[in-house]
Amino acid sequence: MISIKLFLLGFIICLLLVPLVKKIAFVIGAVDIASGGRRIHSKDTPLLGGLSIYIAFAVVSLFFTGEFDKLKFIIVISALPIVVGGILDDIYEIRPLYKIMFQLAGAVMLIVMGVKIQLLTNPFGTGDQFFSLQYLSIPITILWIIGVTNAFNLIDGLDGLCGGVAFISSLSIFFMSILNGRPMVAALTIILCGSILGFLMFNFHPATIFLGDTGSQLLGFLLAAISMVGTVKSATAFAVAVPILALGIPIYDTLFAMIRRKVNGKPILQADKGHFHHRLLDLGLSQVQAVVIIYIISGILGIVSIIALEVSSTNSYIILATVMAAIVLIGWKVGFFKSKE
Repeated sequence: MISIKLFLLGFIICLLLVPLVKKIAFVIGAVDIASGGRRIHSKDTPLLGGLSIYIAFAVVSLFFTGEFDKLKFIIVISALPIVVGGILDDIYEIRPLYKIMFQLAGAVMLIVMGVKIQLLTNPFGTGDQFFSLQYLSIPITILWIIGVTNAFNLIDGLDGLCGGVAFISSLSIFFMSILNGRPMVAALTIILCGSILGFLMFNFHPATIFLGDTGSQLLGFLLAAISMVGTVKSATAFAVAVPILALGIPIYDTLFAMIRRKVNGKPILQADKGHFHHRLLDLGLSQVQAVVIIYIISGILGIVSIIALEVSSTNSYIILATVMAAIVLIGWKVGFFKSKE
């Protein structure tokens, strides 16, 4: 009942905020102009949608989750640089380096306030259950946060795509946190689910507002941060296989993009139309059909991630390796690594 309450609060608050955010976006110039190129929409559309998700998530997390828990304050506060950087990008289209700097600021805030990857689960099933990262803890945490943040940013190419995938990933982590006995993580993820769904009411095709970098980066950052403490029973440990499966599509699509650009002699950060959703559109699918297919795949990966959580560390890594091998093979067979401008 508490989870339903938190979900509904996030949903309703975000639902009420979106119309206001749309007006603000037009006033400050945070608008995506339909001008061809990689854009596939036909009319000017306000960005900044992520601001409504952040406000709803922050309000419900801070004021309606009951007992004091520093985790909710850390997550909400550390996301502020992401939101600020996203707003600036939605208005001015800032350079990638500046976006990384805002992401780095958020990651550093997390680390300074005590949220970082300190232990990795042992994949071999012998000796100690965890490996201590020691001095590698900080760089690995930063790499994870920035990597996942940008992965969600890159898949934001179709109406409802990034938000829907984030919803499914968040729901998967919610169930994991229940199984792990992590009530605050469960609260944060179910609030995020409700907030995302409230926004998706305006973002399903045809969308009347986009997430913008404010939203796509925010969702990636929140899920990266929450997954560090919600997928194992120890708050300091990190089960590599589980969150990589739960956050699957954005991570795999980003890896494919990096490999594709490297193989074809393109800059790794250069945008292209070779992402998974672009390929589905090329097959003749509509936006809605492409998004639904990716939802289904994300849902399957979410279920697999929950299974991986419940088996031994060795088996969870085997599951991850099997899934990744299958995805790479399929990607190679259908030409995901071939250049496509």
